Amino acid sequence: MRRQEQIAEAKKLLGHLDQRTTALADAIYRNPVTDYTSAEQLERERELFFRQGPINIGLSALLPRQGDWLTHDWTGVPILLVRRADGSLGAFLNVCRHRGARVVDGCGAGAKDFACPYHGWVYGLDGALIARPDEPSFAAAERATHGLPVLPVVEKMGMIWVGPQPGMRLDVDRLLDGADDDLATYGLETYHHYETRTLRREMNWKLAVDTFCETYHLSYLHPDTVSPLFHTNRATFDALGRNHRLIAARRTLDELRGQPEESWNVFDHTAVIYVLFPNTIFLFQRDHIETWHMFPGDRVDRCAMYVSLYIPEPVTNPKAKQHWDNNFNLLMATVEMQDFPTCEGMQRGFPSGAQDAITFGRNEPALQHFHKSVFAALAESQQPMAAE
Repeated sequence: MRRQEQIAEAKKLLGHLDQRTTALADAIYRNPVTDYTSAEQLERERELFFRQGPINIGLSALLPRQGDWLTHDWTGVPILLVRRADGSLGAFLNVCRHRGARVVDGCGAGAKDFACPYHGWVYGLDGALIARPDEPSFAAAERATHGLPVLPVVEKMGMIWVGPQPGMRLDVDRLLDGADDDLATYGLETYHHYETRTLRREMNWKLAVDTFCETYHLSYLHPDTVSPLFHTNRATFDALGRNHRLIAARRTLDELRGQPEESWNVFDHTAVIYVLFPNTIFLFQRDHIETWHMFPGDRVDRCAMYVSLYIPEPVTNPKAKQHWDNNFNLLMATVEMQDFPTCEGMQRGFPSGAQDAITFGRNEPALQHFHKSVFAALAESQQPMAAE
């Protein structure tokens, strides 16, 4: 977010504090309960959003050095990412071309090549098949045509996107649809990965996204954790294509009053939350970044997710480590003990028949925008192709 816009958003927030208001949608929105319970809709979402992609993996800091690699299976597609010798990223299907075994699991550093654990076929960092035991027995299967299937990968503004299908086109500019101007100002390529944790919960994946789409609940659900830090129901909202930005006001925001605008450090007094459609939360707080990636589980009422913490400087001493551990632990305690158990209770209540729809108020414009965007994308995917 550019400096001039930071100032403008801070002024909006100060106005909301004065007038006891928040960003408003034009009307209430009734979101059908089937959005969270329909197995048929879930399969359409899985195919459109997670198998056709593209998928945001996280920040480039996940793979900072040559030979760094990680596997990604969250979409159901086995993906291998690696930082190659020239500094570029490679992405491949993590499937040996001999018998289909997984070539590697987990993550690592300093790799020169990858050897399949089943029969020892060896692949370079570019995915090419470079060696295999008993080569004469496979002479008719040329090495050149038996490399790891290449996936499209784009690295931009310190973030990584992968296409889960070989040959698919990645248009990240179109995907970001205006959010790129905002994200470019954070210097994401300078951050360092601290830690990633994973969670699995019994709720629809969109409920996990919903958690980050309003500040209306803070004083009620988080009286001892988040509420002492942030104002309840005081936020700005902006749609950025199907993405959006929500800015929450810290309780210290009033400190800006009386200070010259040119000295305002807006980020010290806010939290900036982006939903990068469809399933990525990008959260900027003062000096660190959190990213959340939500995925459907094996049922409509299950989801899986991973959250990563990125910090401005590498940890070099125990005091710094304790600081970031405390930050991460508070974050996880809040969602694990308060947000997500509440969402799981909602999920269990949906089949009861108590209501056909849940109501998003005018003070919840980000929730409205996200779910309208989901339905618009699903509807668009079912439209017939125009004749050429």
